[in-house]
Amino acid sequence: MQQGENGEGGENGENTEGRTEGWVGRRAVLRAAGASLAVTGLGVTATACGGGSGSGDGAVTLRYSWWGAEDRAERINKTIALFEKKYPKIKADFQPYTDFWKKFNTQASGGNPPDVFQNAVGFLRKYDAKNVLLDLSGQVEAGNLSMDGFRAGLEKFGEIDGKLLGVPVGSNSMALVIDKPVFTRAGVTPEQGWTWDDFDGAMAKVRDRTGRAGDSGMYGVMYLYDLYLRQNGKAFFTEDGLGFTEAELTRWWTKAEEGVRSGLFADPRKVSQIKPKAALSAELAGSEFTWDNFTVRYTSEGKSEYGLAPVPTTDGKRTGQYLGSLMLSASKRTRHPEEVARFIDFMVHDPEVAKIMGYDRGVPATQAQYDAYQPTDPVNKAIAAYEESLVDAGVLEPITPHPNGADICEAAFLRIAEELGLGKRSVADAVKQFFTESKTALAG
Repeated sequence: MQQGENGEGGENGENTEGRTEGWVGRRAVLRAAGASLAVTGLGVTATACGGGSGSGDGAVTLRYSWWGAEDRAERINKTIALFEKKYPKIKADFQPYTDFWKKFNTQASGGNPPDVFQNAVGFLRKYDAKNVLLDLSGQVEAGNLSMDGFRAGLEKFGEIDGKLLGVPVGSNSMALVIDKPVFTRAGVTPEQGWTWDDFDGAMAKVRDRTGRAGDSGMYGVMYLYDLYLRQNGKAFFTEDGLGFTEAELTRWWTKAEEGVRSGLFADPRKVSQIKPKAALSAELAGSEFTWDNFTVRYTSEGKSEYGLAPVPTTDGKRTGQYLGSLMLSASKRTRHPEEVARFIDFMVHDPEVAKIMGYDRGVPATQAQYDAYQPTDPVNKAIAAYEESLVDAGVLEPITPHPNGADICEAAFLRIAEELGLGKRSVADAVKQFFTESKTALAG
Protein backbone atom coordinates (compact mmCIF):
# COMPACT_ATOMS: atom_id res chain seq x y z
CA MET A 1 0.00 0.00 0.00
CA GLN A 2 1.78 1.90 -1.54
CA GLN A 3 0.71 2.01 0.40
CA GLY A 4 -0.15 1.69 -0.32
CA GLU A 5 -1.20 1.96 -2.09
CA ASN A 6 -3.76 3.03 -0.52
CA GLY A 7 -1.67 0.92 -0.18
CA GLU A 8 -1.27 1.08 -2.29
CA GLY A 9 0.76 3.17 -0.30
CA GLY A 10 1.49 3.60 -1.52
CA GLU A 11 -0.41 3.55 -1.64
CA ASN A 12 -3.24 2.62 -2.09
CA GLY A 13 -3.50 0.08 -4.73
CA GLU A 14 -2.46 -0.55 -8.33
CA ASN A 15 -1.96 -3.48 -10.64
CA THR A 16 1.76 -3.10 -11.19
CA GLU A 17 3.35 -1.24 -8.32
CA GLY A 18 3.15 0.25 -4.85
CA ARG A 19 2.27 -3.12 -3.32
CA THR A 20 2.91 -4.06 0.29
CA GLU A 21 4.04 -7.63 0.09
CA GLY A 22 4.54 -10.50 2.51
CA TRP A 23 6.44 -10.38 5.77
CA VAL A 24 8.85 -7.79 4.51
CA GLY A 25 5.98 -5.55 3.36
CA ARG A 26 8.05 -4.49 0.40
CA ARG A 27 7.01 -2.42 -2.57
CA ALA A 28 7.35 -4.12 -5.91
CA VAL A 29 10.05 -2.70 -8.12
CA LEU A 30 8.69 0.02 -10.35
CA ARG A 31 9.86 -0.40 -13.88
CA ALA A 32 10.15 2.55 -16.22
CA ALA A 33 12.58 2.63 -19.11
CA GLY A 34 12.98 6.39 -18.98
CA ALA A 35 12.99 8.89 -16.18
CA SER A 36 9.98 10.66 -17.59
CA LEU A 37 7.66 10.97 -20.55
CA ALA A 38 6.47 14.34 -21.71
CA VAL A 39 3.40 14.95 -23.82
CA THR A 40 3.38 18.58 -24.82
CA GLY A 41 0.55 20.56 -26.27
CA LEU A 42 0.72 22.18 -29.70
CA GLY A 43 2.67 25.38 -29.99
CA VAL A 44 5.23 26.92 -27.66
CA THR A 45 4.67 26.26 -23.93
CA ALA A 46 5.90 28.86 -21.46
CA THR A 47 5.80 27.50 -17.91
CA ALA A 48 4.15 29.99 -15.59
CA CYS A 49 5.11 30.54 -11.97
CA GLY A 50 2.79 28.77 -9.61
CA GLY A 51 2.10 25.61 -11.57
CA GLY A 52 0.03 26.87 -14.50
CA SER A 53 1.17 27.18 -18.07
CA GLY A 54 0.08 29.22 -21.04
CA SER A 55 0.93 28.87 -24.71
CA GLY A 56 2.05 31.71 -26.92
CA ASP A 57 -1.45 32.18 -28.27
CA GLY A 58 -2.97 32.46 -24.82
CA ALA A 59 -4.34 28.91 -24.71
CA VAL A 60 -4.15 27.05 -21.43
CA THR A 61 -1.70 24.20 -20.87
CA LEU A 62 -2.02 22.14 -17.68
CA ARG A 63 0.84 20.20 -16.10
CA TYR A 64 -0.16 16.68 -15.01
CA SER A 65 2.12 14.28 -13.12
CA TRP A 66 1.72 10.73 -11.85
CA TRP A 67 3.76 7.74 -10.75
CA GLY A 68 3.75 4.40 -12.48
CA ALA A 69 5.40 2.25 -15.12
CA GLU A 70 5.41 2.34 -18.92
CA ASP A 71 2.08 0.54 -19.31
CA ARG A 72 0.27 3.09 -17.16
CA ALA A 73 1.94 5.93 -19.05
CA GLU A 74 0.70 4.55 -22.36
CA ARG A 75 -2.85 4.30 -21.05
CA ILE A 76 -2.86 7.73 -19.44
CA ASN A 77 -1.45 9.38 -22.53
CA LYS A 78 -4.33 7.91 -24.55
CA THR A 79 -6.80 9.48 -22.09
CA ILE A 80 -4.96 12.79 -22.38
CA ALA A 81 -5.28 12.69 -26.16
CA LEU A 82 -9.00 12.11 -25.71
CA PHE A 83 -9.27 15.11 -23.38
CA GLU A 84 -7.25 17.38 -25.66
CA LYS A 85 -9.76 16.99 -28.49
CA LYS A 86 -12.09 19.37 -26.64
CA TYR A 87 -10.18 20.98 -23.78
CA PRO A 88 -6.85 22.55 -22.75
CA LYS A 89 -3.55 21.02 -23.67
CA ILE A 90 -1.72 18.83 -21.16
CA LYS A 91 1.99 18.64 -20.43
CA ALA A 92 2.37 15.26 -18.73
CA ASP A 93 5.16 13.65 -16.75
CA PHE A 94 5.51 10.29 -15.01
CA GLN A 95 8.08 8.76 -12.68
CA PRO A 96 8.53 5.58 -10.67
CA TYR A 97 6.94 5.93 -7.23
CA THR A 98 9.99 7.03 -5.22
CA ASP A 99 11.30 9.35 -7.92
CA PHE A 100 7.86 10.92 -8.30
CA TRP A 101 7.75 12.07 -4.69
CA LYS A 102 11.35 13.30 -4.74
CA LYS A 103 10.59 15.46 -7.77
CA PHE A 104 7.22 16.55 -6.38
CA ASN A 105 8.76 17.62 -3.08
CA THR A 106 11.33 19.70 -4.96
CA GLN A 107 8.62 21.31 -7.08
CA ALA A 108 6.35 21.97 -4.10
CA SER A 109 9.18 23.46 -2.06
CA GLY A 110 9.98 25.76 -4.97
CA GLY A 111 6.37 26.88 -5.28
CA ASN A 112 5.93 25.25 -8.68
CA PRO A 113 4.07 21.93 -8.30
CA PRO A 114 2.13 20.50 -11.27
CA ASP A 115 -1.41 21.79 -11.75
CA VAL A 116 -2.88 18.31 -11.23
CA PHE A 117 -1.24 15.12 -9.98
CA GLN A 118 -1.83 11.59 -8.77
CA ASN A 119 -2.10 11.36 -5.00
CA ALA A 120 -2.84 8.94 -2.16
CA VAL A 121 -4.56 9.24 1.21
CA GLY A 122 -1.33 9.13 3.21
CA PHE A 123 -0.21 12.42 1.66
CA LEU A 124 -3.35 14.55 1.94
CA ARG A 125 -2.80 16.04 5.38
CA LYS A 126 0.93 16.32 4.78
CA TYR A 127 0.60 18.53 1.73
CA ASP A 128 -2.44 20.35 3.02
CA ALA A 129 -0.35 21.38 6.02
CA LYS A 130 2.30 22.62 3.58
CA ASN A 131 -0.38 24.71 1.81
CA VAL A 132 0.12 22.78 -1.44
CA LEU A 133 -3.34 21.32 -2.13
CA LEU A 134 -6.31 23.11 -3.66
CA ASP A 135 -9.67 22.66 -1.93
CA LEU A 136 -11.81 21.55 -4.85
CA SER A 137 -15.09 22.19 -3.03
CA GLY A 138 -15.43 25.58 -4.69
CA GLN A 139 -15.15 24.01 -8.12
CA VAL A 140 -17.87 21.52 -7.21
CA GLU A 141 -20.12 24.40 -6.17
CA ALA A 142 -19.31 26.22 -9.41
CA GLY A 143 -20.38 23.20 -11.45
CA ASN A 144 -16.94 22.46 -12.89
CA LEU A 145 -16.51 19.18 -11.02
CA SER A 146 -19.20 16.65 -10.17
CA MET A 147 -18.93 14.44 -7.09
CA ASP A 148 -22.10 12.55 -7.98
CA GLY A 149 -22.20 8.96 -9.17
CA PHE A 150 -19.30 7.54 -7.15
CA ARG A 151 -19.42 3.93 -5.99
CA ALA A 152 -19.75 2.79 -2.36
CA GLY A 153 -19.08 6.14 -0.69
CA LEU A 154 -15.83 6.84 -2.55
CA GLU A 155 -16.87 10.47 -3.03
CA LYS A 156 -15.88 11.01 0.63
CA PHE A 157 -12.46 9.40 0.29
CA GLY A 158 -10.57 12.62 -0.48
CA GLU A 159 -12.39 14.80 2.07
CA ILE A 160 -10.14 15.92 4.91
CA ASP A 161 -11.17 18.38 7.63
CA GLY A 162 -14.08 19.64 5.54
CA LYS A 163 -11.98 20.17 2.41
CA LEU A 164 -12.04 18.19 -0.84
CA LEU A 165 -8.35 17.54 -1.43
CA GLY A 166 -8.51 14.57 -3.77
CA VAL A 167 -10.94 12.88 -6.18
CA PRO A 168 -10.81 9.06 -6.46
CA VAL A 169 -9.99 7.51 -9.83
CA GLY A 170 -10.30 3.85 -8.82
CA SER A 171 -10.93 1.56 -5.90
CA ASN A 172 -9.40 -1.47 -4.28
CA SER A 173 -9.55 -3.27 -0.96
CA MET A 174 -7.35 -5.65 0.98
CA ALA A 175 -7.81 -9.33 0.20
CA LEU A 176 -6.12 -12.65 0.69
CA VAL A 177 -4.80 -13.73 -2.70
CA ILE A 178 -4.57 -17.51 -2.82
CA ASP A 179 -3.02 -20.15 -5.03
CA LYS A 180 -6.28 -21.93 -5.84
CA PRO A 181 -4.86 -25.40 -6.64
CA VAL A 182 -2.79 -25.32 -3.44
CA PHE A 183 -5.81 -24.45 -1.31
CA THR A 184 -7.81 -27.16 -3.06
CA ARG A 185 -5.15 -29.77 -2.26
CA ALA A 186 -5.13 -28.54 1.34
CA GLY A 187 -8.91 -28.85 1.56
CA VAL A 188 -9.34 -25.19 2.52
CA THR A 189 -12.26 -23.05 1.32
CA PRO A 190 -12.16 -19.53 2.85
CA GLU A 191 -15.59 -17.96 3.34
CA GLN A 192 -16.82 -14.52 4.33
CA GLY A 193 -16.84 -14.30 8.11
CA TRP A 194 -14.04 -16.77 8.81
CA THR A 195 -11.98 -15.90 11.88
CA TRP A 196 -8.28 -15.52 12.53
CA ASP A 197 -8.38 -18.89 14.30
CA ASP A 198 -9.86 -20.35 11.12
CA PHE A 199 -7.08 -18.68 9.15
CA ASP A 200 -4.37 -20.17 11.40
CA GLY A 201 -5.92 -23.60 10.97
CA ALA A 202 -6.03 -23.15 7.21
CA MET A 203 -2.36 -22.15 7.10
CA ALA A 204 -1.47 -25.31 9.02
CA LYS A 205 -3.40 -27.43 6.52
CA VAL A 206 -1.60 -25.81 3.60
CA ARG A 207 1.75 -26.45 5.28
CA ASP A 208 1.00 -30.04 6.26
CA ARG A 209 -0.79 -31.19 3.10
CA THR A 210 1.14 -29.35 0.38
CA GLY A 211 4.59 -28.82 1.88
CA ARG A 212 4.35 -25.09 1.27
CA ALA A 213 4.15 -22.27 3.81
CA GLY A 214 0.55 -21.15 4.22
CA ASP A 215 1.22 -17.43 3.75
CA SER A 216 4.09 -15.21 2.61
CA GLY A 217 4.13 -13.45 5.96
CA MET A 218 1.42 -10.94 6.68
CA TYR A 219 2.84 -8.99 9.60
CA GLY A 220 4.78 -6.47 7.53
CA VAL A 221 1.65 -5.35 5.73
CA MET A 222 0.70 -2.10 7.44
CA TYR A 223 -2.74 -1.90 5.87
CA LEU A 224 -3.62 -5.39 7.06
CA TYR A 225 -2.61 -4.50 10.61
CA ASP A 226 -4.87 -1.47 10.27
CA LEU A 227 -7.80 -3.79 9.44
CA TYR A 228 -7.01 -6.00 12.41
CA LEU A 229 -6.99 -2.96 14.69
CA ARG A 230 -10.23 -1.70 13.16
CA GLN A 231 -11.83 -5.06 13.87
CA ASN A 232 -10.98 -4.43 17.51
CA GLY A 233 -12.34 -0.88 17.69
CA LYS A 234 -9.04 0.88 17.01
CA ALA A 235 -7.05 1.87 13.91
CA PHE A 236 -3.45 2.28 12.80
CA PHE A 237 -3.85 6.06 12.74
CA THR A 238 -5.96 8.56 14.58
CA GLU A 239 -6.31 12.09 13.18
CA ASP A 240 -3.12 13.19 14.92
CA GLY A 241 -1.12 10.07 15.81
CA LEU A 242 -0.91 6.31 16.17
CA GLY A 243 -4.01 4.44 17.31
CA PHE A 244 -2.33 1.52 19.06
CA THR A 245 0.18 0.82 21.83
CA GLU A 246 3.65 -0.67 21.94
CA ALA A 247 2.20 -3.71 23.71
CA GLU A 248 -0.28 -4.30 20.89
CA LEU A 249 2.39 -4.10 18.19
CA THR A 250 4.59 -6.39 20.27
CA ARG A 251 1.85 -9.05 20.22
CA TRP A 252 1.38 -8.65 16.45
CA TRP A 253 5.07 -9.04 15.63
CA THR A 254 5.62 -11.79 18.22
CA LYS A 255 2.95 -13.88 16.55
CA ALA A 256 4.75 -13.21 13.27
CA GLU A 257 7.93 -14.78 14.56
CA GLU A 258 6.01 -17.76 15.88
CA GLY A 259 4.40 -18.22 12.47
CA VAL A 260 7.77 -18.24 10.72
CA ARG A 261 9.27 -20.70 13.21
CA SER A 262 6.32 -23.08 12.83
CA GLY A 263 6.36 -22.92 9.03
CA LEU A 264 2.95 -21.27 8.74
CA PHE A 265 4.64 -18.30 7.08
CA ALA A 266 7.42 -18.27 4.49
CA ASP A 267 11.05 -17.81 5.49
CA PRO A 268 11.67 -14.04 5.21
CA ARG A 269 15.20 -14.64 3.95
CA LYS A 270 13.92 -16.68 1.01
CA VAL A 271 11.22 -14.07 0.36
CA SER A 272 13.91 -11.40 0.24
CA GLN A 273 16.09 -13.42 -2.12
CA ILE A 274 13.45 -13.75 -4.83
CA LYS A 275 12.60 -10.03 -5.00
CA PRO A 276 11.02 -8.45 -6.94
CA LYS A 277 9.01 -11.59 -7.60
CA ALA A 278 6.28 -12.28 -5.05
CA ALA A 279 6.53 -15.17 -2.62
CA LEU A 280 3.13 -16.39 -3.78
CA SER A 281 3.99 -16.51 -7.48
CA ALA A 282 7.44 -17.94 -6.65
CA GLU A 283 5.67 -20.85 -4.90
CA LEU A 284 7.16 -20.09 -1.49
CA ALA A 285 3.69 -19.64 0.00
CA GLY A 286 0.11 -20.56 -0.70
CA SER A 287 -1.37 -17.09 -0.07
CA GLU A 288 -0.57 -13.44 0.43
CA PHE A 289 -2.42 -10.42 1.81
CA THR A 290 -2.41 -7.46 -0.56
CA TRP A 291 -4.72 -5.18 -2.56
CA ASP A 292 -7.30 -7.02 -4.64
CA ASN A 293 -6.22 -5.60 -8.00
CA PHE A 294 -2.70 -7.00 -7.62
CA THR A 295 -4.09 -10.38 -8.66
CA VAL A 296 -3.18 -9.34 -12.18
CA ARG A 297 0.48 -9.28 -11.28
CA TYR A 298 0.51 -12.74 -9.70
CA THR A 299 -1.05 -14.13 -12.85
CA SER A 300 1.67 -12.59 -15.02
CA GLU A 301 4.48 -13.71 -12.67
CA GLY A 302 3.35 -17.18 -11.65
CA LYS A 303 2.35 -20.45 -13.26
CA SER A 304 -0.72 -21.21 -11.15
CA GLU A 305 -4.30 -19.95 -10.93
CA TYR A 306 -4.92 -17.27 -8.31
CA GLY A 307 -8.09 -16.17 -6.58
CA LEU A 308 -9.36 -13.71 -3.99
CA ALA A 309 -10.42 -14.80 -0.52
CA PRO A 310 -12.06 -12.73 2.25
CA VAL A 311 -10.12 -11.03 5.02
CA PRO A 312 -10.40 -13.00 8.31
CA THR A 313 -12.34 -11.44 11.17
CA THR A 314 -12.09 -11.24 14.93
CA ASP A 315 -15.80 -11.75 15.64
CA GLY A 316 -16.97 -13.49 12.46
CA LYS A 317 -18.54 -10.31 11.13
CA ARG A 318 -16.38 -7.19 11.02
CA THR A 319 -13.46 -7.14 8.59
CA GLY A 320 -12.60 -3.45 9.06
CA GLN A 321 -12.35 -3.06 5.29
CA TYR A 322 -12.83 0.05 3.20
CA LEU A 323 -12.40 0.88 -0.45
CA GLY A 324 -9.09 2.61 -0.97
CA SER A 325 -8.19 4.66 -3.98
CA LEU A 326 -5.62 6.58 -5.89
CA MET A 327 -6.76 10.15 -6.41
CA LEU A 328 -6.24 13.24 -8.49
CA SER A 329 -5.36 16.39 -6.55
CA ALA A 330 -4.74 19.95 -7.66
CA SER A 331 -2.13 22.54 -6.77
CA LYS A 332 -3.27 25.46 -4.69
CA ARG A 333 -0.98 27.62 -6.82
CA THR A 334 -2.47 26.68 -10.16
CA ARG A 335 -3.52 29.64 -12.29
CA HIS A 336 -6.24 27.54 -13.89
CA PRO A 337 -8.44 26.01 -11.15
CA GLU A 338 -11.51 25.81 -13.41
CA GLU A 339 -9.63 23.98 -16.17
CA VAL A 340 -8.05 21.65 -13.60
CA ALA A 341 -11.47 20.82 -12.18
CA ARG A 342 -12.86 20.08 -15.64
CA PHE A 343 -9.85 17.86 -16.35
CA ILE A 344 -10.42 15.86 -13.15
CA ASP A 345 -14.14 15.66 -13.89
CA PHE A 346 -13.40 14.26 -17.34
CA MET A 347 -10.93 11.69 -16.01
CA VAL A 348 -13.29 10.27 -13.38
CA HIS A 349 -16.59 10.39 -15.28
CA ASP A 350 -15.94 9.92 -19.01
CA PRO A 351 -16.82 6.34 -20.07
CA GLU A 352 -14.14 6.25 -22.78
CA VAL A 353 -11.45 6.90 -20.17
CA ALA A 354 -12.54 3.77 -18.31
CA LYS A 355 -12.28 1.69 -21.47
CA ILE A 356 -8.69 2.87 -21.90
CA MET A 357 -7.55 2.58 -18.27
CA GLY A 358 -9.30 -0.67 -17.37
CA TYR A 359 -8.34 -1.65 -13.81
CA ASP A 360 -4.81 -0.23 -13.98
CA ARG A 361 -5.50 2.09 -11.02
CA GLY A 362 -8.16 -0.11 -9.45
CA VAL A 363 -11.82 -0.65 -10.23
CA PRO A 364 -13.28 2.61 -11.70
CA ALA A 365 -14.53 4.88 -8.93
CA THR A 366 -17.69 6.15 -10.62
CA GLN A 367 -20.63 4.00 -11.65
CA ALA A 368 -20.59 5.38 -15.20
CA GLN A 369 -17.00 4.27 -15.71
CA TYR A 370 -17.58 0.99 -13.87
CA ASP A 371 -20.41 0.18 -16.27
CA ALA A 372 -18.42 1.31 -19.31
CA TYR A 373 -15.56 -1.13 -18.77
CA GLN A 374 -16.66 -4.75 -18.54
CA PRO A 375 -13.61 -6.98 -18.13
CA THR A 376 -13.61 -10.17 -20.14
CA ASP A 377 -10.58 -11.89 -18.62
CA PRO A 378 -11.08 -14.09 -15.54
CA VAL A 379 -8.69 -12.15 -13.29
CA ASN A 380 -10.28 -8.72 -13.66
CA LYS A 381 -13.76 -10.22 -13.56
CA ALA A 382 -12.81 -11.77 -10.22
CA ILE A 383 -11.59 -8.40 -8.91
CA ALA A 384 -14.91 -6.76 -9.79
CA ALA A 385 -16.84 -9.64 -8.25
CA TYR A 386 -14.78 -9.42 -5.06
CA GLU A 387 -15.54 -5.73 -4.57
CA GLU A 388 -19.22 -6.33 -5.31
CA SER A 389 -19.18 -9.06 -2.64
CA LEU A 390 -17.85 -6.58 -0.08
CA VAL A 391 -20.68 -4.17 -0.86
CA ASP A 392 -23.26 -6.96 -0.71
CA ALA A 393 -21.86 -8.26 2.60
CA GLY A 394 -22.09 -4.78 4.13
CA VAL A 395 -18.56 -4.91 5.57
CA LEU A 396 -17.22 -1.66 4.11
CA GLU A 397 -16.55 1.20 6.51
CA PRO A 398 -15.14 4.74 6.14
CA ILE A 399 -11.36 4.92 5.98
CA THR A 400 -9.55 6.17 9.07
CA PRO A 401 -8.06 9.66 8.57
CA HIS A 402 -4.30 9.72 8.07
CA PRO A 403 -2.35 12.40 9.96
CA ASN A 404 0.48 14.55 8.65
CA GLY A 405 3.52 12.25 8.70
CA ALA A 406 1.59 9.06 7.89
CA ASP A 407 3.73 8.40 4.82
CA ILE A 408 6.90 8.43 6.93
CA CYS A 409 5.29 6.07 9.46
CA GLU A 410 4.33 3.68 6.68
CA ALA A 411 7.86 3.65 5.26
CA ALA A 412 9.26 3.00 8.75
CA PHE A 413 6.81 0.15 9.38
CA LEU A 414 7.74 -1.59 6.13
CA ARG A 415 11.49 -1.18 6.63
CA ILE A 416 11.54 -2.19 10.30
CA ALA A 417 9.29 -5.20 9.64
CA GLU A 418 11.75 -6.34 7.00
CA GLU A 419 14.67 -5.94 9.40
CA LEU A 420 12.74 -7.93 11.99
CA GLY A 421 11.99 -10.70 9.53
CA LEU A 422 15.62 -10.94 8.45
CA GLY A 423 16.77 -11.28 12.05
CA LYS A 424 18.42 -7.85 12.21
CA ARG A 425 16.20 -6.74 15.10
CA SER A 426 14.39 -8.37 18.00
CA VAL A 427 10.68 -7.75 18.41
CA ALA A 428 11.32 -5.44 21.37
CA ASP A 429 13.91 -3.44 19.44
CA ALA A 430 11.71 -3.27 16.33
CA VAL A 431 8.73 -1.97 18.31
CA LYS A 432 10.84 0.61 20.11
CA GLN A 433 12.41 1.82 16.87
CA PHE A 434 9.07 2.12 15.10
CA PHE A 435 7.50 4.18 17.86
CA THR A 436 10.58 6.40 18.12
CA GLU A 437 10.56 7.19 14.39
CA SER A 438 6.78 7.59 14.26
CA LYS A 439 6.65 10.04 17.16
CA THR A 440 9.23 12.18 15.41
CA ALA A 441 7.35 12.02 12.09
CA LEU A 442 3.98 12.82 13.61
CA ALA A 443 5.33 15.70 15.67
CA GLY A 444 6.54 17.49 12.56
